[in-house]
Amino acid sequence: MPWNRREFLKTAAAPALAQGGARRPNILFILADDLGYGDLGCYGQERIPTPHIDRIGAEGMRFTQSYAGSTVCAPSRCCLMTGLDTGHARIRGNARVPLRPTDVTVARLLKSAGYRTGIIGKWGLGNAGSTGIPNLQGFDEWFGYLDQQHAHSYYPDHLWENQEERILPGNLGTRQQYSHDLFTERALNFLEKNGGARPFFLYLAYTIPHANNELGRATGNGMEVPGDEPFSSRPWPQTEKNFAAMLTRLDGDVGRIMAKLESLGLDGNTLVFFSSDNGPHREGGHEPEFFRSSGPLRGIKRDLYEGGIRVPMLARWPGRIRPGASDQVWAFWDFLPTAAEIAGIQPPAGISGISMLPALEGRRQRQHEFLYWEFHERGFSQAVRAGDWKGVRLGTRRPLELYHLRDDPGEKSDVASRYPAEAAKLEQLLARARTDSPDFPVREAPG
Repeated sequence: MPWNRREFLKTAAAPALAQGGARRPNILFILADDLGYGDLGCYGQERIPTPHIDRIGAEGMRFTQSYAGSTVCAPSRCCLMTGLDTGHARIRGNARVPLRPTDVTVARLLKSAGYRTGIIGKWGLGNAGSTGIPNLQGFDEWFGYLDQQHAHSYYPDHLWENQEERILPGNLGTRQQYSHDLFTERALNFLEKNGGARPFFLYLAYTIPHANNELGRATGNGMEVPGDEPFSSRPWPQTEKNFAAMLTRLDGDVGRIMAKLESLGLDGNTLVFFSSDNGPHREGGHEPEFFRSSGPLRGIKRDLYEGGIRVPMLARWPGRIRPGASDQVWAFWDFLPTAAEIAGIQPPAGISGISMLPALEGRRQRQHEFLYWEFHERGFSQAVRAGDWKGVRLGTRRPLELYHLRDDPGEKSDVASRYPAEAAKLEQLLARARTDSPDFPVREAPG
């Protein structure tokens, strides 16, 4: 549905939805896995068409400075769900640490506001028997992978349905049931069942285009996909044909989801987000440089440079969001307070995020003093952004690298020696940006 200017002007000046008495919107958050900033056509990808995802950006807002919660999956998803950055989040790495009963998720908040809540795909915030499983964290319906390593296989012998294992007989000795396809069908069914008077929140956490790392080590090609169409005849390495086919499959299924919203009459009252959990990977034999998956940015997954944490972010809400590009700086921990304001409820105190609803609606937006990330693989590294200044420290004994992102988005020139006062300011922010975690202690890289 194209943007209706008259409808936008009629609603743009409205206060928060709950105050205006309007029906609260549905919220659909579609999350890709390891999709880079440059992997979509609307962010500059030239070799793999993504028309359906691009349409979300064309009819909504395309953010050019939006950040994932972390540079790997579990902590990034924890930031998205809890509104806390990795200096304060329960989960700060891919270790199997579950959410606790005291943790407040966006699903719990929205459920308390009367939303029907569902998650389909990849969780990663608590395994079976723990306090972190989705049904104990505010989700009414759950189907998918609990564990991020289990999610490496696209042909698993089982998936989780609420608190029970569901065996997939088509994958017992054969490869018939592709998990991504199952997730799409479940999402379509969720929309069919929950498109009534009660608003819904659906978190559709796809695993594409993550690699099957184990298969990649065994065969050199861990990009599991049923076929490499429509790229079979391209003179590309087979791994890259498969990667492109995975992205095309993702794009087509996002198109099916959007078409279902329209056919059910939900299109005009559903806020759709599309993003990725971190930057592009070099796993399963895939080379991110082949498709320039980081775009103009430096780094990939597991880096705290922009290519590891700056991600695509699209938001579409007909009549509320005016189409166009936005350079608003925000991060995954802002989603929880944004969703809370949309639902007309208060977020918990002490979180890292702030509501981005004003930015979405074209109103004046409060800004972050700074954004902070930390990463615990390969030792301890940190990054902080304040305004256009970005600091990166790759170890507790390493000097702070300083970049000016407006002039140098590719982080090519470390200017710490030229701007010592700015570097000192970021050092002060790093000193107060985190609390210690017994599960993720600060360790220097070996050697």
